[in-house]
Amino acid sequence: MTSKPHSDDGLSAQGFARGRFATLTFEREVSAPLATLWQVWTAPAARAIWAAPSPAVTVEFLEADTRVGGREVSLCKAPGQKDIRCECGWLELQPLLRSVNYEVVSAEGAVQSAALVTADVSGTAERGRLAVTVQLSSLAEDMEAGYRQGFDAGLDNLAAVARRTMVLQRVIGAPRSVVWNTWLNPETLPRWWGPDGFSCRTKRIDLRSGGEWVFDMIGPDGTVFPNHHRYAEVRPEERIAYTLHWGENGPKHADAWASFEAEGGATRVTLGMVFSTEAEFQTAKGFGAIELGLQTLGKLDAFIKSR
Repeated sequence: MTSKPHSDDGLSAQGFARGRFATLTFEREVSAPLATLWQVWTAPAARAIWAAPSPAVTVEFLEADTRVGGREVSLCKAPGQKDIRCECGWLELQPLLRSVNYEVVSAEGAVQSAALVTADVSGTAERGRLAVTVQLSSLAEDMEAGYRQGFDAGLDNLAAVARRTMVLQRVIGAPRSVVWNTWLNPETLPRWWGPDGFSCRTKRIDLRSGGEWVFDMIGPDGTVFPNHHRYAEVRPEERIAYTLHWGENGPKHADAWASFEAEGGATRVTLGMVFSTEAEFQTAKGFGAIELGLQTLGKLDAFIKSR
């Protein structure tokens, strides 16, 4: 979580002596399924969307490794202010239950705060609840107010993002390397992508970070749906992040990611999409996007089994 700390020239011995410690708690009820809430809280592509505390602030993610022992590094940038660096290290990840991470905030090489962040999630297939506890130690100056403001704004953003996020999952009965190589392969991806009865006609395909896939999806009745995927991140055998556009260089309608987790000899594939607006999400949900997306993952499973 990117907080909004104050500036300081460095660490203060008097600050240590005063013991600037605080325990902060935050709670949000989220109008989204528990599985969606967990993905929005942990998936790097989703975190990058809701992390900024205000529209005037941009957050640039330098690295993100969401697994126990992994870390996330981001820069919080605001006009006329020095960049704030936030390092988050994942200490515990219990899917659909709890995450624990440390957070170190610094500016111009000077550490300003350290915190232990515990998030408990709960809920149902319809609604989720997030309870966050921050054990804060302010090193440069008293940062409690900045943390409260930053977390309150970030969690409000998270709740709004969750309302326009769609998450689909399927366990594929093949090793992760096989699933990955079937997905990130320009020869095989167009052969299974899309719902039942749909086919793909590729114009350009480059499945690398910074690459793109420009293609038409053709429906069972011959209707052509132009598509353009832009790939922001490709982390081998772990995840991809990309944007979906209406036709070549058309308007963006979603930020998406796919993650691949080994489960014994099988692979759990998670496909997430944050639609540009809640209205677009509701429209997509209304015409059956969840069912169609699950059909797409089903075609991936069937394609692998047929080879």
